[in-house]
Amino acid sequence: MPVLSDSLNRAVDSLLDKKLDQPLAKLNRGIEKESLRVTPDGTLAATPHPHALGSSLTHSSITTDYSESLLEFVTGIHTDIPELLQELHDIHHFTYQHIGNEKLWVNSMPCIVESEEKIPIAQYGASNIARMKEVYRQGLHHRYGSLMQTIAGIHYNFSLPEEFWNVLAKQDDVKNIQDYKSKRYFGLIRNYHRLSWVTVYLFGASPAVCQTFLNDRDHSLTPLHRHTFYGPKATSLRLSNLGYSNEAQNDIRIDYNDVESFVRSLRHAIQTSYPPYERIGIKTNGHYRQLNSNLLQIENEFYASIRPKRVAKSGQSPSRALCIGGVEYVEIRNIDLNPFVPIGIDADCIRFYDLLLLACLLLDSPDMDDVEFRMTGKNQQEMVMNGRNPDARIMLEDGEKNSHEKMHELLDALFPLAKLLDSLDDSINYRLSLQAQRLKIDDPDLTPSGQIADKLLNNEESFFEFAMNLAEETERYFKNTQLDARTSRNFWQLSEESHQSRKDIEASESMGFDDFLIDYFNRQNAPMPTCGCGN
Repeated sequence: MPVLSDSLNRAVDSLLDKKLDQPLAKLNRGIEKESLRVTPDGTLAATPHPHALGSSLTHSSITTDYSESLLEFVTGIHTDIPELLQELHDIHHFTYQHIGNEKLWVNSMPCIVESEEKIPIAQYGASNIARMKEVYRQGLHHRYGSLMQTIAGIHYNFSLPEEFWNVLAKQDDVKNIQDYKSKRYFGLIRNYHRLSWVTVYLFGASPAVCQTFLNDRDHSLTPLHRHTFYGPKATSLRLSNLGYSNEAQNDIRIDYNDVESFVRSLRHAIQTSYPPYERIGIKTNGHYRQLNSNLLQIENEFYASIRPKRVAKSGQSPSRALCIGGVEYVEIRNIDLNPFVPIGIDADCIRFYDLLLLACLLLDSPDMDDVEFRMTGKNQQEMVMNGRNPDARIMLEDGEKNSHEKMHELLDALFPLAKLLDSLDDSINYRLSLQAQRLKIDDPDLTPSGQIADKLLNNEESFFEFAMNLAEETERYFKNTQLDARTSRNFWQLSEESHQSRKDIEASESMGFDDFLIDYFNRQNAPMPTCGCGN
């Protein structure tokens, strides 16, 4: 990618000329990390969300995703990577103190799931918003099955500081900073789609599954030993057709060329009825089966590797928040849990994502048509199923290329940016991260997926045995040390406050659930003239 290297060199020189290097020391980062609660024998926990962890409806740091057993840990926003990882570490530590003899599953792919009926849907209380969250999950169950919803991953939230945008806008003589930021963030998103296949290779950590997860579904995986199936060159089955994929969403075309086009295409999906979902029914014998019969019940149902985000006000949909306030940050969603790291992600991974996302922002990013978008999806799937093959090929604008050669060229192009970020704190951390990734390209066995495959093959472990050993090791790591008293008190306070907040919400309501849903969707579907995104 010589053109890419030249472009990034010019971009770094421009940052220095415009004195934009210093604001890059304050990149904003946050993490959302999912983990299944499992019993001592490795089966999915059927117990309610532990009271000590607070209300999953209102707690700011500990909640649940699809299942009552699928915990989700949410950090605050940090400009310092060690502080970010320490907060995630503390959330894990507090959780381990209050889940009894249960443990957290450290792999993205679940095990053992006896049947879909034994996967408990998350419960959030008696309020209307709590019931809506539960009905939404019932809809996911009927549409895609519950098994898919037990897969865990990490979301990485990333943005540049306001100081960066203010200086850049002034230098470029931009009057409307909000629109300018949104335009640049959408450029980042398009480039991430073009390059995310690289991250699938470097950080994919789900090359194998338990037989119980396959559940008699058609697949092309290879049987190993003791109820284990794997892809010999696979990296991330979580991102394969066995994971977060479904036929209905394959037909949804979301436009990433600007805010207006993005919102318009997303709103079309949440307002378009889909015959197979019509057959499910919305309400049967007085019980809701889904929120509606549209392609998407709500916007969050759309599975994407990256999303433009803005913190929404109460009652405000994600797309309305974007229309009114513009893009505030991006959310990266295609990161597997690294089972060799107690909290699932490490500093090297974060630093590489910093470099890649900055490059995606700084590089030119032409609009993306449907043909190119589908090509990026095919590249990702090639790396998902065949990424550790040194001869794996990807399709680029100038033809089919060897993926490993192109990854080396990308890392070469990122080096000046790594050197710049290292200069901000007089370290070599970003350059060391690049070197760690380069070693993985040279030796696929060093990737997380390669390490897992090696354990399964050479130790003759089943996926369950491998995963249980790491889960028990992680449990000992957290339970054999004490969380400092001040941090523990803070978490206790958050838990108690969240329980009270849930009670306050329930006590304040007077509207019935049917009327609540009608009012909710009337507000969500109302035209949005502020950005021209009306129906």
